[in-house]
Amino acid sequence: QVHLVESGGGLVQAGGSLKLSCAASGITFSISVIGWYRQAPGKQRELVAILRREGNTDYADSVKGRFTISRHNAENTAYLQMNSLKPEDTAVYYCAAGVSSLRYWGQGTQVTVSS
Repeated sequence: QVHLVESGGGLVQAGGSLKLSCAASGITFSISVIGWYRQAPGKQRELVAILRREGNTDYADSVKGRFTISRHNAENTAYLQMNSLKPEDTAVYYCAAGVSSLRYWGQGTQVTVSS
């Protein structure tokens, strides 16, 4: 059974940084595709960043240059480093992963950026 557990969310002032973690069990991150999504109140869930098995990454235009997705294979943990945070980054952030598709999801962690 696959479990993904996000942590690291919280309240931060605009311009600040947070690092989200996604700890996995039941799945090996080194051979998985990993994604971070977010959903703000009243908005659709959107893909923020994706890390493919080969190591290449893609980011939403709104976070390019500010967010970095990575993984630590030995710890089976994925990360989302978020810098220069803006109030519009406020959302619940979800980790998703799978061998060939993002089929497994965590419960989410709240990120709130104050102006």
